[in-house]
Amino acid sequence: MPTIPEVPQLLTVAQSSAAGQAYLPGTLKELKLIEDQAKKHSIKIVSLNGSDATVLRVKEEMKNADLVHFACHGVQDRKNPTKSALLLSGSSRLTLSEIIEMKMPSKGLAFLSACQTATGDEKLSDEAVHLAAGMLSAGYRGVLATMWSISDVQTPQVASDVYAYLLKDSDGKFDSAGAAEALHYAVKNLQEKAGVSFLVWVPFIHMGL
Repeated sequence: MPTIPEVPQLLTVAQSSAAGQAYLPGTLKELKLIEDQAKKHSIKIVSLNGSDATVLRVKEEMKNADLVHFACHGVQDRKNPTKSALLLSGSSRLTLSEIIEMKMPSKGLAFLSACQTATGDEKLSDEAVHLAAGMLSAGYRGVLATMWSISDVQTPQVASDVYAYLLKDSDGKFDSAGAAEALHYAVKNLQEKAGVSFLVWVPFIHMGL
């Protein structure tokens, strides 16, 4: 069974050009900003980008890392919520059902920087059938997710601000218990920018601990 290292390991996954989807150049900027934050604080980071971000590799690295960050397209399947997915290399999908089945040892934070990762459906008996809930079920203590579509332009800075806040007093450690406060800090920074619509920052939410 994989063991979680004493030094937190962050897995970042970026997919800017999933098959049949709009190009997301901001995902590459997002990972660069996160990597810069991690290096400042000696956090070990593993990055999977583009064709390297296959479902198999992502799932294997998720087992080894304490924290995971996805920057990609997300889709909500309202007919069959367990098929809701994060879109990875080519046309491959990491589905909600696959995430739930992973059942990993206790993990830290999962940041789902993708559209519709916390979108439920009022027609379902349980509205909380979505990717964020799946991450909690798989073993992550906390999840940052989105309730609808997000901006590819503004989201990289939100992510950078979240990690900057979490790592500011870290001394090489990563306290994911502060994720809700970190998101509040990042969203507040976005709110204070001139010309930014509330539709840009409202979708971001925190779930779990």
